[in-house]
Amino acid sequence: MFDIIYGLEMIGIVAFAISGMIAARSKNMDPVGVFTIGFITALGGGTLRDLMMDNHPLYWIKHQEQPIFILCLAIIFSYWQRLGRIRESRIVVPDAIGLGIFSILGAQLALDLGHSWFIASLLGVMTGTFGGALRDTLCNEVPFIFRKDQIYASISFAGCWIYFLCQWQLASEALSLSIGLLFIVIARLLAVRFDIRLQRDASH
Repeated sequence: MFDIIYGLEMIGIVAFAISGMIAARSKNMDPVGVFTIGFITALGGGTLRDLMMDNHPLYWIKHQEQPIFILCLAIIFSYWQRLGRIRESRIVVPDAIGLGIFSILGAQLALDLGHSWFIASLLGVMTGTFGGALRDTLCNEVPFIFRKDQIYASISFAGCWIYFLCQWQLASEALSLSIGLLFIVIARLLAVRFDIRLQRDASH
């Protein structure tokens, strides 16, 4: 199971780092800015999770290959001109992937440490959303989690509970993880595609 978890973590790190780097390049940041935004987006949620659960050393400190990989990715993003021309609207797909992976893995770690489903779901949401919130804030944008026209944290929260229920009913942990993760990714993409919101203005 460890290999599956670590593999998912690396995919989530790549996805969130790419979303951060797209945002940074759209703001004409230099390579240092590209790395910083990518690093914060990819590892910010996990850092908050570890700090809140007093889980030391922080995960990325134990696994230095993760920030090293983000640095290499930032260098490629900064100097490969074709990547630099990716439109900011393309951020939605890698962001959705990162949201799904880190929400479920954050919740799973909280369960492993003995927390209740409710607390684990909140920690999952924090893990999945905090990096993106920092990315948007540092890029002078309103974070997805605070936008009235976006369903974001609620999808993460629902996905965590779907994971818990599947884990309760199914014998396969890998299948439970996959169902929760895919729900968040697909629901997030559909919400953006079809402009699904929790609340609309009265004029709508």
